[in-house]
Amino acid sequence: MIKYNPKLWFTQIFKLPKSDTLRILFPEMLLLALFTTALTYLELNYLEDLHIFKDAIAVYSLIGFVLSLLLVFRTNTAYDRWWEGRKKWGELVNNTRTLAIKVRSTTQNKETISFFNRMISNYVFALKWHLRDEDEELIVELTPGEKENFYAASHKPSYISQLMYNKLRHMKNEEDISDIEYLAMDTNLNTFSNITGACERIKNTPMPYSYNLFLKKFIFIYVVTLPIGFVSSFGYGTILIAVFIFYILVSIELLAEEIEDPFGFDDNDLPLDEISTKIKANVGDILK
Repeated sequence: MIKYNPKLWFTQIFKLPKSDTLRILFPEMLLLALFTTALTYLELNYLEDLHIFKDAIAVYSLIGFVLSLLLVFRTNTAYDRWWEGRKKWGELVNNTRTLAIKVRSTTQNKETISFFNRMISNYVFALKWHLRDEDEELIVELTPGEKENFYAASHKPSYISQLMYNKLRHMKNEEDISDIEYLAMDTNLNTFSNITGACERIKNTPMPYSYNLFLKKFIFIYVVTLPIGFVSSFGYGTILIAVFIFYILVSIELLAEEIEDPFGFDDNDLPLDEISTKIKANVGDILK
């Protein structure tokens, strides 16, 4: 995720990061300019007597209003997904700290403390790789048996969670923790699963295909036919108008596409590497 100072907005106008829509759309903007030039020339020189084009600008104004409503819905929906993903990972940060504190305050067993130090961090990294469809790196620490079962598991965060549940049950059976303490830690582990399920829902449920396809077609048809409505009023200035409107509308769609899956590697996606490393450091400080 790009970090910046929102108060220095003027200096950011001239920056062109990799994710900037002007850089991404520049080739398409050139093609549209050429197409609009040809269409404008044709209309001014051969179709200027067709009065049907004279008042078309009013129709395009109405269509533009409808398109703006669709794009507002699109961007709001995409941002809701991005923000929900951020809230879930913030919740994960809090729950990992809380579980670590509960473990540290309820047992003095060094083996148990070391186990949860490893597994809480392992769960976070396993969830990150699961959401990104990455090949798993060597995680914090696993025994040879745990490592073999981990890589064989189809849902790796659940395997780590199962190990922690087994450890909790063993602690309860050995009367290392009370029933109340067991239930308190069980609440945190349940929250881990709820967070994972919510993140999977965000990742695996994109915008409905029909809506997404319709919006793209709507934008395309609207932009490439703009000269029909604007040439009679603006002449060759329609070229700049069409390119500018194309840049605005398609940029909004591109931004929505980028943030609707907040767990990837795009510039504006969530900083999962940074959050995972922070959780590992926090848990390590608590359970040292």
